[in-house]
Amino acid sequence: MSNFWDLIELIFSTFVFIAYLLILYHIVVDLFRDSELGGGFKALWLIGLVFIPGLTAIAYVIGRGRGMAARQRASLERAKSQTEAYIQGVAGKSPAQQIADAKALLDTGTINTDEFARLKAKALA
Repeated sequence: MSNFWDLIELIFSTFVFIAYLLILYHIVVDLFRDSELGGGFKALWLIGLVFIPGLTAIAYVIGRGRGMAARQRASLERAKSQTEAYIQGVAGKSPAQQIADAKALLDTGTINTDEFARLKAKALA
């Protein structure tokens, strides 16, 4: 019967350890993501995490937890906008933009109506 409780204790302690490592990871990432926090304070937080990790982690989450969420959200929004800009750059112009550009060329006399019709058909294809 003691083997069963030893197994339960091992599972629980493994869970707590992995959860703690994840929290430490998020704290360190947040420290380096925060551009408003000076290098000295970042070093102090890191030293605290090395020498008194549990207390420092709890203090960090309590004191700077709301800012962690805001910085994470800003980072995700920045990544999303960069991804969308990249996709639009790679995908090119929308059909409506291509037709508008062709119409502008037609209006300036650069292309004739047959070429405009071809460009329009290509954009809509």
